[in-house]
Amino acid sequence: GASTGGTEAIIRVVKDLPPSSPGIVIVQHMPANFTNLYAQRLDKLCRMSAKEAQDFDRVEEGRIIVAAGDYHLTLKKDARGYFVRSQKGEKVSGHCPSVDVLFDSAADTAGAAAIGVILTGMGADGARGITRLRQKGAYTIGQDKDSCVVYGMPMEAYKMGGIVRQLPLDKIGDELIYHLNRSARK
Repeated sequence: GASTGGTEAIIRVVKDLPPSSPGIVIVQHMPANFTNLYAQRLDKLCRMSAKEAQDFDRVEEGRIIVAAGDYHLTLKKDARGYFVRSQKGEKVSGHCPSVDVLFDSAADTAGAAAIGVILTGMGADGARGITRLRQKGAYTIGQDKDSCVVYGMPMEAYKMGGIVRQLPLDKIGDELIYHLNRSARK
């Protein structure tokens, strides 16, 4: 989850993740007419594929799904695995899409199987949700103050106790790979 400064921060985190990485679901506060262009940009720059979310998209290895502007993104699970719902809704924590909505659904659906990352952004959207994720056993990462454009969302998450590791932006992608490899060996 990210807001102010997040478009570039997200790229720095996911750009070099290998195509064998688990699916990634992103909420970046952005107007509706820009989210598809942003997803296309990620698709060109990243080793993983990327697309703007559509209702019932499957969360698959090697795929990044970006929340569509004006649509909340939630994580769901069925017998085939994880998928997303992309639905119109009222603003939550001042936003649609809301990071809290995504993280709350990930806490309920994936729990300890999830990894939550909160990046630069104004306000507190995502802080409550990532704290719930951590309480459910998920590994959580917050961007540190020095590397944020705006140290709001990660600061609030940290203050609430929602962050396991607080890291500089250029270390988060490596931390994801390390944690995934460590989990795979268990």
